Amino acid sequence: MLQGTGSNVGKSLLVAGLCRAARRRGLSVAPFKPQNMSNNAAVTADGGEIGRAQALQARAAGLAPSVHMNPVLLKPESETGAQVIVQGRRLGALGAGAYGAEKPRLLAPVLESFGRLAATADLVLVEGAGSPAEINLRAGDIANMGFARAAAVPVVLAGDIDRGGVIAQLVGTAAVLDAADRAMIRGFLVNRFRGDPRLFDGGYREIAARTGWPGFGVVPWFAGAARLPAEDALDLAAAPRPGGLRIAVPMLARIANFDDLDPLKLEPGVSLELVPPGRAIPAADLVILAGTKSTRGDLAQLRAEGWDIDIAAHWRRGGRVLGLCGGYQMLGRRVADPAGIEGAPGVSEGLGLLDVETVMTPEKRLAEVCGRHPASGTAVRGYEIHIGRTEGPDRARPFLEIAGAPEGAVSPCGRAMGSYLHGLFAADGFRGAFLAALGGAASGLAYEREVETTLDALADHLEAHLDVTGLFALAAPAALPA
Repeated sequence: MLQGTGSNVGKSLLVAGLCRAARRRGLSVAPFKPQNMSNNAAVTADGGEIGRAQALQARAAGLAPSVHMNPVLLKPESETGAQVIVQGRRLGALGAGAYGAEKPRLLAPVLESFGRLAATADLVLVEGAGSPAEINLRAGDIANMGFARAAAVPVVLAGDIDRGGVIAQLVGTAAVLDAADRAMIRGFLVNRFRGDPRLFDGGYREIAARTGWPGFGVVPWFAGAARLPAEDALDLAAAPRPGGLRIAVPMLARIANFDDLDPLKLEPGVSLELVPPGRAIPAADLVILAGTKSTRGDLAQLRAEGWDIDIAAHWRRGGRVLGLCGGYQMLGRRVADPAGIEGAPGVSEGLGLLDVETVMTPEKRLAEVCGRHPASGTAVRGYEIHIGRTEGPDRARPFLEIAGAPEGAVSPCGRAMGSYLHGLFAADGFRGAFLAALGGAASGLAYEREVETTLDALADHLEAHLDVTGLFALAAPAALPA
């Protein structure tokens, strides 16, 4: 199990690279994360959902994503509450206090899912969440040491030197853990070093001496990480490129499934700009409203930021707007939630760029789908993960066709478009045709091949700088409680 000294220290990427390294060594390997908190979810073949990071790790391992790779997924809906997904299915929406009370009961499905993977793989690589140093959260823990001890899984602790204070991160974690938890840790590694790793030799020795743990290596900064699907919206941030097509994306508070943007980010002729709160949406060729975990809540934020005014000005200048999933719902005339599924019951006025209306319903649509973009004749594939039914006159001009049925909507002028399909820009033919319609030039980027090449490069990087053989040697058959 790889745990971290904090959130976003690179655990997800390390596990993905180790999965690819294990696979290339001829091992059957599976990724596992007991509990993940993310609105960036992936749909599994059996109609469940897991964290997007585990889907990438599954790909690195050569496996189809399974609900058992991430049995507990928390999808934040507010500052204090989240939708709880257990083994791919929605358990309900719980506040932080209620979830704390529920956690001990979730250990059983977590261990069941882990047992299923352990029974079919030579190696299971487990990713922790947050940090075991958050000892105030230790009671009922299922994400870090609570899981490690219940499943008898050895732990390696990763620190992030790029954020500074890595010696204190690792030594401090050792200092605050109780003896039984500390005994689970078999070593450490240092991630994201910029420059010559030998310059850290003295610090590396200090960590080993002060903790008693052996080190498994210092991993230099891996620049290719920017070419892999991101789980944290902050990882999407990039400096806009000069020239080319300008695409602006407002950073909604509950932005979800933003890996839709990854292929656009890699296009050399595209300048993708994520607009943070407090900034106006700049002049652009296209504004994309991405998915959201709370359509009405993010509509309110969009108006509070003045982004509705910016979008109206963009529209008057002849600009185009694409809404994906929750963004599609926002483009309509109104969004109604009579049952209070995403919050307080009520109705919100939409942006009115599409003549459609959405009603939230309890049923969630979870499916992998293939289809066609009628305007270009190109094939698309992706997944749907949403609640709500959207109907109205502009549905007579579908954005896509899925299994021969119309999907999405297009305005009469063709400049406003909406779709529930996530992942469509990964299709090279569609992406090229869509960008060409905006006046851009196709780059010839083979996105899926790029991801595979980068995963191989990540595995090479870890093999060169970590004692991968020593890490894998820690693994032993799990002793699950009866």
